[in-house]
Amino acid sequence: MMAHTIPAATGFLVSAQQGGDQGPVPVFATRGAHETVAESLRAQTLNAVLVHSGSPEGAMARSGDTALVLAGEFYNREELLTLLPADADAGTDARLLLALLGVYDLHAFRLLNGRFAAAVALGERVLLATDHAGSVPLYTLPAPGRVIAATEIKALVPSTVRTPPSGRPVAEARRVRRVPGVHQVPAGTVLEIDVRTGTAVPSRTWVPPVSRRILPEADAADAVRGTLERAVRARAGTTTPLVVLSGGIDSSGVAALAAAHTDGPLDTLSMGTDTSDEFAEARVVATHLGSAHREITVPTADLLGQLPYAVWASESVDPDIIEYLLPLTALYRALDGPARRILTGYGADIPLAGMHREDRLPQLDTAVAYDMATFDGLNEMTPVLSGIQGHWSTHPYWDREVLDLLVPLEAGLKRRHGRDKWVLREAMSTLLPHETVTRPKLGVHEGSGTTSSFSLLLIDAGVPEADVHRAKSLVVMEIFDRVAVEGVPPAEVSTTDTVHRVAARLKESQ
Repeated sequence: MMAHTIPAATGFLVSAQQGGDQGPVPVFATRGAHETVAESLRAQTLNAVLVHSGSPEGAMARSGDTALVLAGEFYNREELLTLLPADADAGTDARLLLALLGVYDLHAFRLLNGRFAAAVALGERVLLATDHAGSVPLYTLPAPGRVIAATEIKALVPSTVRTPPSGRPVAEARRVRRVPGVHQVPAGTVLEIDVRTGTAVPSRTWVPPVSRRILPEADAADAVRGTLERAVRARAGTTTPLVVLSGGIDSSGVAALAAAHTDGPLDTLSMGTDTSDEFAEARVVATHLGSAHREITVPTADLLGQLPYAVWASESVDPDIIEYLLPLTALYRALDGPARRILTGYGADIPLAGMHREDRLPQLDTAVAYDMATFDGLNEMTPVLSGIQGHWSTHPYWDREVLDLLVPLEAGLKRRHGRDKWVLREAMSTLLPHETVTRPKLGVHEGSGTTSSFSLLLIDAGVPEADVHRAKSLVVMEIFDRVAVEGVPPAEVSTTDTVHRVAARLKESQ
């Protein structure tokens, strides 16, 4: 179990350079105290600014000519410790990683199951790595003599003024919109960068399985329940976690497993708008589990007004993803008070093809393969979404071991007896009410009315229905440019004004 409510650090900006020049000053959306540190090594100096929860020393480690910073946490500590001598200095995740690097070098990242981003300076190299799912985004601007990296784009933007934008190209990495030279470190990848030349070599540490497993129904359900239970237990922490509950099978399954490992009542939370909610369905589960349950209603106008915050936190330009994340952003922003560890059922639809109501198995498996091949860079599970209010969210369905089980299951176990996500429903059938287990799938953006409300806002502004999706994309990109690139605070960006500007441009172009 983890000793802290949230990890020692939830974000960072690092600058590794030859010589001892002072590092850049960052801007983060993630809320927390900032700690500035510097480590002078033989061939380079590592400057870092950590966003931390009160114990920044737990996010740093140094031994000899190696220094590292870590944002996030590991979920397979017990397994990792078996690889080291009993007297190894591994009291924190940062020190554990340092010890593993001493044995395995960059291949240590292939051993980790966690939610993290890491930057390591050693010799004349810099290693930049994200977890298997890239769930803590990491961006970098490598240039000769200096490598800069951060967990948020906006933290890097001031650095591009000081560093020539002709940074080295990074193979297999996505370029960041309107920030020259900056790339996003791919999910499940460690970049090995020569600090002298700025050249980067990627090494994959995890890839989604492409083969498929055939299991009897009972064996598959037992495996899903057991693996998901371990993932929830690893994320629950030592204090009572908060579970975002919609009343669907995904979040309800997480809540049921968390309740089994929590002393006293579990805390659960649901969110809706004045036009749509899933409160009744969530109450069924909350009552069944005996959780301390809370409901939050956000007026639709306020929800759409928080679009700049969703883009500011996620730094995504995909309008579909922003629609999914908008109600979550509104929910997290409504959570005042001490920092909480939050568990969600978000992400289960991707490995289980939950959004694809398709009975033909070839098409269903094609959808799983496509979604697992294209999730990278969308930032759906970035911790900054909850971090803007100081909380730490985590997603059991995207645990590495859970994905290694769910993705390869043959499609007939995911769509069976006319029911979507059948194997998950079967795995949870003895833990939840029957009406919850059999409830049809409804996306978070659908249950909150986000999609229809955003569309209506554009139509009311004069956008033809045929152009609504294109208009949504233009709105999101304009907001991204302002809050992530230009540094405009999201409170100063109006969703309505942006919509009307986009609608006017589209009308002029016709």
